[in-house]
Amino acid sequence: MSISTSKLALGIAAALLPFMAGASSHREAPAITRMPTEDSTDFYLFNSYETGRDGYVTILANYIPLQQPYGGPNYFAMDPDALYEIHIDNDGDAVENLTFQFRFTNRLPNDNRGLRLPVGGSNVAVPLKNIGGVTAADNSNLNFRESYTLTVVRGDRRRGTASPVTNASGGTTFGKPYDFVGTKTFGSVANYRTYAHSFVSTTTIPGCNMPGRVFAGQRKEGFAVNLGPVFDLVNFVPVEGDSAPGAGDGGGFPGGITQSANNNQVRGANVTTLAFEVHKSCLTGSGNGVIGGWTSASLRQARLLNPAATFARPDVQGGPWVQVSRLGMPLVNEVVIGLPDKDRFSASEPRADGQFATYVTNPTLPALLDALFRGPVNQTLGTNIANLAPNNLPRNDLVTAFLTGFPGVNQMSRVTPSEMTRLNTAIPAVAATAQSNFGVAGGDLAGFPNGRRPGDDTVDIALRVVMGRLCYPLTVGGSNVDLGLCNAGNAPVGNVPFTDGAPVSAADFYTTFPYLMTPLPGAGG
Repeated sequence: MSISTSKLALGIAAALLPFMAGASSHREAPAITRMPTEDSTDFYLFNSYETGRDGYVTILANYIPLQQPYGGPNYFAMDPDALYEIHIDNDGDAVENLTFQFRFTNRLPNDNRGLRLPVGGSNVAVPLKNIGGVTAADNSNLNFRESYTLTVVRGDRRRGTASPVTNASGGTTFGKPYDFVGTKTFGSVANYRTYAHSFVSTTTIPGCNMPGRVFAGQRKEGFAVNLGPVFDLVNFVPVEGDSAPGAGDGGGFPGGITQSANNNQVRGANVTTLAFEVHKSCLTGSGNGVIGGWTSASLRQARLLNPAATFARPDVQGGPWVQVSRLGMPLVNEVVIGLPDKDRFSASEPRADGQFATYVTNPTLPALLDALFRGPVNQTLGTNIANLAPNNLPRNDLVTAFLTGFPGVNQMSRVTPSEMTRLNTAIPAVAATAQSNFGVAGGDLAGFPNGRRPGDDTVDIALRVVMGRLCYPLTVGGSNVDLGLCNAGNAPVGNVPFTDGAPVSAADFYTTFPYLMTPLPGAGG
């Protein structure tokens, strides 16, 4: 990388990163900031790489962003009035063929009267969610309990055929672990891991001959982003400072940021995960083995507050379901959809994504960057660069990445431009130790954007794709592959190693379901 190109990259990235900072989908639209329990933060869809789980697909849908572990006394329960859904399109028409619906129930012991302590001759309800230690074998000290049901809907999410998913004993109710309030309550981090793992359930899915697994509960935030410094006028150089990430040799751009876990500004947060593992034979249908997935949350259209609210009845809700949150591919509603349409995007379905096509084919962010920085950069470097951002309009490289998938990798046999995460279930999973955190761009066809694994560094990938990385050949299997979507002349900085310096890889996660790590404790640990 030449010094002039590096300086150019620095100027562009300084403007680009503030727009990326809300990634992956935390508080990304005005309305959802007022509904944090419905806020879908990350969506993962990948071929399971746990030993002995060949042929299975893992789906992780995260909600409730930026949970501070010490957030008592109420912590982070799911909304019992919401409908949380995972949608699968397996024939390419941008309409769900399968929907997995999660509905949560919150309750107190003693018919919602709660645990009580004798005080001066009266039994008085306690204000806390637990009054003593909690284990997998004994939750008698737990004053607040969550459970959920899981339903599979075949066909339209509202008018299709719905059937309950059952647990190993044939029941339709699954338990959810209490959030990790601290090590005094649970004894140790290891004890909490054992406690939470006891809530991983084997499932029987109607119409599916293979058993699955499900888990819903708090996890450590798996997303990585250098969030705080970005808003402090980008007080780092967002180009790789080493010759290779983690090399520690300072052989990259002088003064450039180097990879460090300390750069991950959300590393101290937790999130709530809905994890579901299903055999691919139960997902692929009659398509070509590629599936598209996205997650959503919906609320009833009308809500009346109870002026004499109780735990069991704080309000009354009615009317049809209204979708308030949606997430397929990471970053779309952050850096692609314009601010006036962000809430509309949250409420829309992939079948209607034609209304947002111009945001992808003619993205405003690169145009804005070019207008703002072309003159100053040319003056500073003494150059006459015609365009800083990619000039291949319409941006077919972004259409491929976000709306259609790549032929031969994750494109369905029927192509309907629409925003979702696409996974080729026929491409074998790659063991954690062999994964590239740059996915397809790193020569690993089992990674992003062919699905998304926890260890795929979507921030760095997105930074590079937006600025034209797909206009340059990719190295796959030792060979250079030209996608033919654009060329180097269209993207002057498309091969610059943009990075926020906050690394993430498969090494940061478990290699067993549900993959995301034990949450951080509210105290102790």
